[in-house]
Amino acid sequence: CSPQKREQYWAKLSGPLMDRIDLQVAVNRLKPEEITRQPTGEESEPVRVRVQRARELATRRFQSESSLRCNAEMQSSHINKWCQLDEASRNLLEMAIRKLGLSARASDRILKVARTIADLSGDESLKTNHVGEAVQYRTIDRMQ
Repeated sequence: CSPQKREQYWAKLSGPLMDRIDLQVAVNRLKPEEITRQPTGEESEPVRVRVQRARELATRRFQSESSLRCNAEMQSSHINKWCQLDEASRNLLEMAIRKLGLSARASDRILKVARTIADLSGDESLKTNHVGEAVQYRTIDRMQ
């Protein structure tokens, strides 16, 4: 099999496969000096509290839906109900779908991730920055 045929085969396989992965993030290799430095990241306790609050928001949101516990479990009807977009956010998502060639499944996953990002921010409604960040987590499979 030629390298070109392998690449075509992989492209056919990887699209549907990658559509099923919510977060896709490229991480560069660290330099030795970056490995040995003290971590400068966020402390665990504030992150834990923020995640706990986000989970509480989702729990309250899904009180009337016995089959749902978290944003990842939402189906299309739930997404339409709890991931409504303003005009700017809709335009951003449509542009990303066109530019990155995203499927309907990938679009739904972007909205679920955007809902989670909004929850972590304590926001009831989705905003452009939430959708933009969620789109960024989908671009690795389109970097070929």
